[in-house]
Amino acid sequence: MLALAAVPRAPGGPPRPPPAGLATAPAGEGWTALLGDAARAVDAVLALARQGGWRIGVGAVPDPAGDADVLLAARRALAAGARRPARLAVRGPDPAAAADAQAVLTALAVLLARRTAPAWAAVDLVAAGRTRAAAAAELGVSRQAVAQRLAAGLWDLEQELRPTAVRLLARAAGDRAGARGDHRTPENGTTPSSGGPP
Repeated sequence: MLALAAVPRAPGGPPRPPPAGLATAPAGEGWTALLGDAARAVDAVLALARQGGWRIGVGAVPDPAGDADVLLAARRALAAGARRPARLAVRGPDPAAAADAQAVLTALAVLLARRTAPAWAAVDLVAAGRTRAAAAAELGVSRQAVAQRLAAGLWDLEQELRPTAVRLLARAAGDRAGARGDHRTPENGTTPSSGGPP
């Protein structure tokens, strides 16, 4: 089981909405959400990382734990996130598995936070299924410029790290099937999203 807890980094500001399509419950100045699988959890975390300004906690507990257990883990992760790079933490009963997932998710969050607007423009088009030539035409730049933007935005590295994050988070949640790689990858025909809404 997986849960997400998030609060704005700057308390007392105007309410900030969660990513579109994510069913949440209010919790203090933030919210919590139960997530069905590790791929959805990674998508949600990276959507928040792209928005910026969030402190994020991910709870990962094996079934048959109840909602209360996984939400408690998410709240503990949220508290730990205040002291972590990218203000992101993962907590659960397997500390080593949680730490592995946390490390890769943090690396991805930092990568997305540092991506420039021109790089995002190219990444978003390619992630939506455009060829590099089509992306270049839509952006009014050369194919070489699109390739340079993708390279500067570390698009290829994101595509390597994202499925790794899914596997590690699934393992932290006790999902051995997901930890073995039953997830979306570019190789099996579905390109993971680029940090947009899950």
